[in-house]
Formats: sequence, structure tokens, C-alpha cells
Amino acid sequence: MTTTMTTPAAPTPAASPARTRQFDGVICFGGEDWWYHNRGHYDMQMMRRIAPRAPVLYINSIGMRTPRIAEGAMFLTRVARKARSLRRGRVRVEPGFTVYSPLAAPGRPGRRVNAALLPWQVRRAARAAGVTRPLVWVACPPAVTALDRLGPAAVVYQRTDRYEQFAGVDPDLIAGFDRDLKARADLTVFCASRLYEDESRACREAFYADHGVDADRFINAGMSRAYPEDIAALRRPRVGFVGGIDSHTFDPALFLSVARALPDVTFALVGACSLPEGWCDAPNVRLLGQKPYGDVAGYMAACDALIMPWNRSKWIDACNPVKLKEYLAVGRPIVTTPFYELKHYEGLVRVADTPEAFARQVRGALDDPGDAEARRRRVRDQTWDAKADAVLARLAALGITPASREPT
Repeated sequence: MTTTMTTPAAPTPAASPARTRQFDGVICFGGEDWWYHNRGHYDMQMMRRIAPRAPVLYINSIGMRTPRIAEGAMFLTRVARKARSLRRGRVRVEPGFTVYSPLAAPGRPGRRVNAALLPWQVRRAARAAGVTRPLVWVACPPAVTALDRLGPAAVVYQRTDRYEQFAGVDPDLIAGFDRDLKARADLTVFCASRLYEDESRACREAFYADHGVDADRFINAGMSRAYPEDIAALRRPRVGFVGGIDSHTFDPALFLSVARALPDVTFALVGACSLPEGWCDAPNVRLLGQKPYGDVAGYMAACDALIMPWNRSKWIDACNPVKLKEYLAVGRPIVTTPFYELKHYEGLVRVADTPEAFARQVRGALDDPGDAEARRRRVRDQTWDAKADAVLARLAALGITPASREPT
């Protein structure tokens, strides 16, 4: 059964459920690692909103691909940061929200290991977090191998991206996990229009709830003039990109062409970079590195325009980047390469599909920034709280609800 939505976050009534199921907490197999990824991701933000209503155990990503020595310095970086995450074990980071890093093995070799070892680790951590009848939320498809031994009250599958097309994964293996989850999950949550339209019929129950935004945080930053020192010191005009600088999303050739075409503009890249060392030799580009999530809004606000120089791929065509709503909330003009989700934001974003056109649009954005308030108004009510409420309402319509919690 699928749900047809006319607005991104509005729940649609379901048929009367055969039985009511209550969960006393959520086990979320996250797609990222809390300790070293940007905390603006869909699963992290949704879990933070659900935690006040039911305890959450967030499982740091168990991985979809095996690190390869051929990656050079990035291989060592990946291994080192995962080792640091494992050493932290189980940590209560916020009221009702616990983060746990289990031992897990990615890829085909890890399938049997994870099926045997992972559930034992997770059940133990869940009991310590007060969760015994879990709603299991899966944002990392390999977790499907552990579901049977976790005894979930219900299962939610978060289909955020085309996981099987992620760089370095075994596409057949991940596609199989995806099919299994769509067939098994009580609810598959999509946050991108393209994926929902293409795949909802393959699910037992499908629901479209796109990304939210920390509206107050980003709107307030856009209205402020208190910017982080390292970016405030850069010459204006400043054009910024905030996010992961990775080959499966970011187009370095396009970006460098644009930077060289606009030598009077300072380009600030804020985010972790997995591209080869020395990839950027443009003198007007500054790589500022990854910043804490709490500081990200200030870096966006310090820019005169914000860009999304994506590559052209099926991954990008099906994506719905969190940063789009964050950029809009800050209020700065935006220039991006095309992707499907932009159909919801006509008139608010400048779109260009060649380096030359992109450079012209950046210059146009700097010369005529447009209506900042119109951009903010478009996302003001698209909060993460609203998105979490919509998903919980949809689960309730299916008879899946949090158990009553004892007063504390």
C-alpha cells in the first residue's frame, strides 16, 4: 500500500490497523557516525525530536563499504576515526538520546558476522538505555541482517538516497538489502520526491516526509552580523559551499572553472574533504575544514552567496540535500547545478548546468541578491519538529505508538 501526498509533510490517513503495537524506545541504525559526521543529517535530527517521547539508541553507522588501502591517506583517516568512535562505546549525549558504536564488518564478508554479533551488542546497549520493545529505524541498509534477532515491535526504513549507488559499495548487495527492507518495513519514509515517485509502490507502506531545518538557528544567523573569525577575515565578496567535499556529490572540475572565472571573488569551502590532496590550486579558494554543527549557520551567513556545485549522476538526481533548506533559511542567494527536488523551489534558486552559466549566475547573485525574506518564508515552518510529528502521526495511523512513559 502506498500513500499519495499533496504536500511534503502532511500525514495521510491509513486503513484501520489490525492491531495496535506499542514501542518503548527506538533503535536507530544511523547512516552516519555521531562523533565525526555533520549532525544535520535526517536520521540524527529526527531521532533528536523523537527522544523526548521515547528513548532513542542511535547506532553509529555499521558501514556500507569496506575501506580500501588504495584510498591512501583517506583510508587511514577512515580507520582512525572509526577506531576513536568504537572506543567511546555507549554514551548518553542528550536526555533520552544515547549513542553507541558497535563492532561491525561492512560488505559481503561482514554479512554473517553482523547477523550473529551485532544483535547481541545492540540488545545489550538497548536494555541499558531502557529499550526492550523497540521500534527499529533503519537508515543503513546492512542492518536488515540483524532485524530478526532484535524482535522489533515495528520497523521503519529511511530511504534517504540511492544507497546502492554510493561510491565504493557492492551495488547488488545493497540493492538486495533495500528490497528486503521495503518488503518488511511497516513504513518506508522517503525524503526525496524522485525516490518516492519511483519506488513507493515497491513498499508495504510509503510516506513522503522531506528534510526539515533548524529554522530559528539558521534564520537568526542570517539576520546577525556575528560571523566566525576565520571566514569573516576573508575578502568580500564571499561565496560559500558548506558540506562534504566528496567525489560522489561535489564536482571539482566545475567548481574550479567557476572559481577561475571569478578571480575577484573569494570562495570558502566549509566541510570535510575526501578529494585527493592538492586538488584545488585556485588562489581565491579557501578550504576551512569541517566545523561543528552549531557553527555551520554562522559560516553560511558570512557569505554573500551560497553554492551547490553538484556532479551529474543518478545519486544527485534523486537527492534532497539538507543544506538547501539551511541555505534558504539563512536568506542568501543560492546557485546550484540542476537536480529533481528543485521543482519545489522555483524562483528562489538560480540553476546552471555548465561552468560558464554557473559563473554568470554567481555574478548575478552577487549583483542582485534578490528577496532574502521570501527565501526564509519558504522554509520557516519546515522544521524538524514538524517532520517528526508527521512521521509519528503516520505511524499512529498504522497503530504503532510510543508506550506511555512513567513521570520523571
